[in-house]
Amino acid sequence: MAAISAADVAKLRRVTLAGMMDCKRALEESGGDFDKAIEIIRKKGQAVASKRADKEATEGVVLAKVTPDKRLGALIVLNSETDFVAKNADFIALAGKILDVALAGNPANLEGLKSLAMDGGKVGDKVVEYVGIIGEKLELSYYEKIEAAHVQAYIHPGNRLATLVGFTKAGLDPQIYKDVAMQVAAMSPVAVDKDDVAPAIIAQEIEIGKEQARRDGKPENMLDKIAQGKLGKFFRESTLLNQDYVKDNKITIRQYLESADKELTVTAFKRFTLNL
Repeated sequence: MAAISAADVAKLRRVTLAGMMDCKRALEESGGDFDKAIEIIRKKGQAVASKRADKEATEGVVLAKVTPDKRLGALIVLNSETDFVAKNADFIALAGKILDVALAGNPANLEGLKSLAMDGGKVGDKVVEYVGIIGEKLELSYYEKIEAAHVQAYIHPGNRLATLVGFTKAGLDPQIYKDVAMQVAAMSPVAVDKDDVAPAIIAQEIEIGKEQARRDGKPENMLDKIAQGKLGKFFRESTLLNQDYVKDNKITIRQYLESADKELTVTAFKRFTLNL
């Protein structure tokens, strides 16, 4: 049997983040062949993944980041089974590395991200590999991106809520962009403006408004008018540009942006939260 040095074990751990004993056993099994030892650890990850396939991965981290030129932003969710793992430094580092790969590769969708190269394999395969290292089911469950003149990312403390917001103009006060990204986090709008609200949501809100008015004893011939009024209130409360600005409820987000620059508005936003 080849002699396995502590330096070899440490090197394998740096590459795979597996436990010291797992690295030692993999090197012993491979006869000291470093590449074979890496493959053994990867296979172990696949084995653990299959055993834990029926488990639920509902914890995890939500991270968002933008490129240095602030023209592209990405948001990902990496799930784990427990909050304990979600707070693990290696797990958070893995999520951060995947996010960097997303920004560098700019894939079209989640499956495209999983197919990108990372650390000698593919992103999807590396997640499986880390199942064996960490010992829990892991799942890369969400990826979205925004491209705009300026993209702002915001991660709420705790890594369980993050947002991305795209803007029409760059080069303005950075606080303006951050304020709007935090507004999205705090107020959870359903769309940028009322014209962007899905028809199904509008129809649902009208029916809710009618039913509420009916329960209040309003006459049938007034229900449509009352429901339209409630729909207007829904637009004001649930579409980003029409929401009251949380730092100054005397103005809307639209007015806040226009006070900085008449041509400044929001092109798109993404928001994801784990159960808080």
